[in-house]
Amino acid sequence: MKNLSRRNFVKNVSLVTAATATFSTAEASVAKELFVHHVYFWLKNPNSEADKAKLLEGLEKLSKVPTIRMVHIGSPASTNRSVIERGYAVSWLCFFDNLEEEEIYQKHPIHLKFVEDYSHLWEKVIVYDSIGPVRK
Repeated sequence: MKNLSRRNFVKNVSLVTAATATFSTAEASVAKELFVHHVYFWLKNPNSEADKAKLLEGLEKLSKVPTIRMVHIGSPASTNRSVIERGYAVSWLCFFDNLEEEEIYQKHPIHLKFVEDYSHLWEKVIVYDSIGPVRK
């Protein structure tokens, strides 16, 4: 085993301490829970491709709210089982780090403008919000 001078020993301990502190800080910043916000839209004119395109345009704008971690915009899949609801036109699924981030989204000017500009397109909206631990 190599003999360390006092100076090298202190330097090595300092490096290990700094690396441990950096790892602990990074680990603490990783979200331990996930808030999921899933919205289903039924259009007033369900056969209107123009209305659907307009709603999709609005959702693309809405996806710019900074507290959203990930977003998915979808349409009913072609799956066909008795438990599957396929009557909606568009689904909006987004993920937040926590409830507080989702509440910021709800009050954000982009969200408020989305509701103001596009709510005339839908006749029904159903929202499913859930929260739970992050899983790999």
